[in-house]
Amino acid sequence: MTKLREILDHNARFVADKEYEQYRTDRFPNRAMVILTCMDTRLIELLPKALGVGNGDVKIIKNAGAIVSHPFGSIMRSILVAVYNLNATEICVIGHHDCGMTGLDSAGIVQKARQRGISDDTLRTLEHSGIDLAHWLTGFTTVETGVKQSVAMIRHHPLLPANVLVHGAIIHPTTGQLDVLVDGYAARPGAVDSDYCG
Repeated sequence: MTKLREILDHNARFVADKEYEQYRTDRFPNRAMVILTCMDTRLIELLPKALGVGNGDVKIIKNAGAIVSHPFGSIMRSILVAVYNLNATEICVIGHHDCGMTGLDSAGIVQKARQRGISDDTLRTLEHSGIDLAHWLTGFTTVETGVKQSVAMIRHHPLLPANVLVHGAIIHPTTGQLDVLVDGYAARPGAVDSDYCG
């Protein structure tokens, strides 16, 4: 049986048994927060449980490394949609220890692409089209650096309203311990609130 067939068989049972009922909610996050985090498989269930958020509480955006690599890329667009159309008032970037994007070497990925059948002609075409694979496929030196750079790009985005708070944190992928790197409340004049990231 193929992986897709397994998923489809499970899905048919899920719908027939009305298991979806327990997940009903609307599209607006109850906590008015959007979280950008990593796609790491260890965080799928751990992160929401560790933060105490359930279905419908927050918008979660995932990519490799919780990185905002371009101010007008799809990640930033999703964040702005959450702010303007879904009433999010806070953003939290959550990286994690032992992230595969730490020290990611673009040359290694290009070599693996070649091994999987991507031709040198294709790579040259990308290069001549202005695609800088060395930059695009590079991670960060430390998770802390990655989170802080993403927070800075979001916070200083020309389309982000000044009253939207931006936080940054790192989660441990085994214990779920959350360490705050950037407290968005601290940037608020007269702030005394200490709740953040969930």
